[in-house]
Amino acid sequence: MKFNPIYLFLGLSTLLFQANLKTYAQDASARTGIRGGLNVSNLYIKDVTDRNPRYGFHVGLFTQVPLIKGMLYLQPEVGYSTKGVAARYNLLNGTFRGQNTFKMDYFEIPVLATLKVGNFVDIHGGLYGGFLVNASTESKSDAGFNATVLNRDNFNNFDYGLAAGLSIYFGKIMLATRYNYGLRPVASSTAAKVFLDNAKNSAAQLSIGYTF
Repeated sequence: MKFNPIYLFLGLSTLLFQANLKTYAQDASARTGIRGGLNVSNLYIKDVTDRNPRYGFHVGLFTQVPLIKGMLYLQPEVGYSTKGVAARYNLLNGTFRGQNTFKMDYFEIPVLATLKVGNFVDIHGGLYGGFLVNASTESKSDAGFNATVLNRDNFNNFDYGLAAGLSIYFGKIMLATRYNYGLRPVASSTAAKVFLDNAKNSAAQLSIGYTF
């Protein structure tokens, strides 16, 4: 049976809300909410210095489970995030020039430790895992030649890495920033490694959210 990340997303979302219903009555500092906003992503490709980030979006659900009430919480999340990069190439002293654009979309599951500073600021850090949903690569030469050179089969289905950030609450409204740093190369096939070598994902996020 083929794995469908949508079913996993729905199942984990239900578990997050159930977990919060059990903990909120015991600890009013525990929050559940939805967050989303801007993604500015990049791939650190060896020997390529002219890179333009991919501007995209992220959206997700989170909840907080108390480890030390009023101070330390476990914050599991489920979400969707776009990643990638546009990288310029210049081969044979300018004979071949153009741009390769890599686009990858992930269903992600961060698991974070959250430290509360009062009841208005959260500092969080931890790990994330990501399941590749879509991927494509387009090559555009300065001479006007365009081609689709790679697809989802050329990339690793699973990504993982580190995540850290800060959230500020204004009542039920949340403003947040986060940085995700991938630890696994995204390329899996020989063809993808020609372009990307051992490049890994990175993404900075700016979010606005609402807590329930």
